Amino acid sequence: MSRILIIEDEVGIRMTIEDRLKAEGYEVEVAEDGVSGYERARAGGIDLVVLDLMLPKKPGLDICRDLRGAGIVTPVLMLTAKGQVMDRVKGLRTGADDYLVKPFQMLELVARIEALLRRDRIKGGASEAKVYAFGDVRVDSKQAAVLRGDEKLQLSAKEYQLLLYFVQNPQQALSRDRLLREVWKYQAEVSTRTVDVHVGWLRQKIEDDSRKPRWIITRHGIGYIFDPQERS
Repeated sequence: MSRILIIEDEVGIRMTIEDRLKAEGYEVEVAEDGVSGYERARAGGIDLVVLDLMLPKKPGLDICRDLRGAGIVTPVLMLTAKGQVMDRVKGLRTGADDYLVKPFQMLELVARIEALLRRDRIKGGASEAKVYAFGDVRVDSKQAAVLRGDEKLQLSAKEYQLLLYFVQNPQQALSRDRLLREVWKYQAEVSTRTVDVHVGWLRQKIEDDSRKPRWIITRHGIGYIFDPQERS
């Protein structure tokens, strides 16, 4: 299931797009301003960004340019209320893959999203060559390798799969049941305790202090949250 990020400050438009995409079977995340939208898109785990041109705090053109400058190739569909040719040209030149001028029909939006996702899959998909970074840790999903600084970490297959799922789903409350379903595929012999044990092993390898984790955070009564943001 593809995950789509909507960065749009107009509540009515944002909610309409979100409801329609969810009805189409997509997983949807939203951001109301350019700064939070950029940070979420840069964190990874997104298959496509629906990006408004005019946003508070950080304009859409700057978001697109900075994402491409950071090596992030996630498809971007840019929305603009302006119909001038130069606005569309600027969007495409900063790295947008397609654009729609407001007002638009939802059928056309969905069709363009489908086309961009299909095109991305045909050329190999951004996620296949994705490198996720947090702190001094790098997770290379193409090579199935995890490095901390210059050291290649030795992870078991399940530890790697769990870490990859965390980095692809940042800043989300992930229950143990969800992790069992998505990572372990609910094997009969697996219990929620298995999740905790593997998280403990991961923390020993990627955290400075496994007793005071900064990346994989426990949410009591819920599960875990992976937070890739640096904190002082």
